Amino acid sequence: MTADPFLDSPADQPQLPGSGRRWARRAKWAGLVVLAVLLLYYPVGMLLVHRINDDPEFAARDVPQGGSQAVALAAALIQREVQGTAWPANDPFFMPGYALDNMPNYQIGIQQALARFSTEMADQIGRSRGSSSTDRDLTDARGALNYAPDKWYFEAASITANSESQYRGAMVKLLSYNDRLARGQAPFEPRADNLMATLDRIGKDLGSASSAIDQQIDQHSGDWFDFYADNVFYLNKGRLYAYGLLLRDLGADFKAVIQEKGATTVWQRMVDSMLEGAVLQPIMVINGTPHAMMQPNHLAAQGFYLLRARIQLEEITDILQK
Repeated sequence: MTADPFLDSPADQPQLPGSGRRWARRAKWAGLVVLAVLLLYYPVGMLLVHRINDDPEFAARDVPQGGSQAVALAAALIQREVQGTAWPANDPFFMPGYALDNMPNYQIGIQQALARFSTEMADQIGRSRGSSSTDRDLTDARGALNYAPDKWYFEAASITANSESQYRGAMVKLLSYNDRLARGQAPFEPRADNLMATLDRIGKDLGSASSAIDQQIDQHSGDWFDFYADNVFYLNKGRLYAYGLLLRDLGADFKAVIQEKGATTVWQRMVDSMLEGAVLQPIMVINGTPHAMMQPNHLAAQGFYLLRARIQLEEITDILQK
C-alpha cells in the first residue's frame, strides 16, 4: 500500500533496517581518518621539509672567466637554500616547517654569513677606493641579504615582501655583478688591506658566536632538557659552513696576495677548521657539563673549532700586515 504523503508523517514512514547504524559507522570512520591526517600532518611534513646540507665540497658550478669565485659561491648558496630547499624560518603556524628549529637556525646562520660577505664586498672589495662610490648591484645585494629571515607575506594585517623573494633578488644582483666583473665593467680590488678588513669583521662575527656558546654553557650546562642549546649549535653551524666555503673561494680570488705574503698554508688550515666544525651533526645536541664523563657537550666541541679558526684568522691578519 502506498503511503499518503499528506496524511502520514515522516515518523510514520517505514525505515530501512540498519541505515542509521551505517551512517553512524561512516561518520565515525571519517572522523578517525581526519584525526589521523591531523596527527600525521606535522611529523610527516616536518620529515619532508627538513634538510641540512653541509657538504664541504659544495661549489658554484659556473664561474665566469674573470669573475669572482666567492661571489659565484654566495649566489649558489642562496639558490640552494632558497630555491632548492624550503625556507621554514618564516613558515606560519599552519605549515609543518613552523615546528622545525634546527634547519631554520642553520639557514639563518648561512644568511648571516652571506650578509656579512655582501657588506664587505660593497664596502671594501667591490670598490676601487674607499672614497669611490659603491657598486649598485653589490649595494642592492647587501640590502636584500640583510633582510629579516622570518618575514612571510603578511605582517600586522598588511602585505609585505617575504624573505625568500629578497634573497632571490640578492642572488640576481650578485650574478649581475659577477657578469659585469668578468666583462671588465665592475670593480674588484684584491688588495691586502681589503682582505685584512674583511677578515677582521668576520673574526668579530665569530667572536659573537663564541660568546653565545660561552653564555649557553655557563647558564645551562648539565641541563638534560636544554631546548635552546640546539638553536645556538645550528646557528653557529650555518655560520661556520658558509664562512668556510666563502673564505675557501675568496682565497682563490686573492691567491696572488696570499701567496706573496706566505699565508697559503695558514689560510688552508683556517678553512679546514671552519669546515670541520661545520660538519658536526650529532643526533641530539647535548649541553653537558665540561667535566662530565657520560654527558657530552656538543657546544664545547663546536666552540673548539670556532676558536681555532678565529685564532688562525688573526694569524693571517698579522701576516698580511707585514
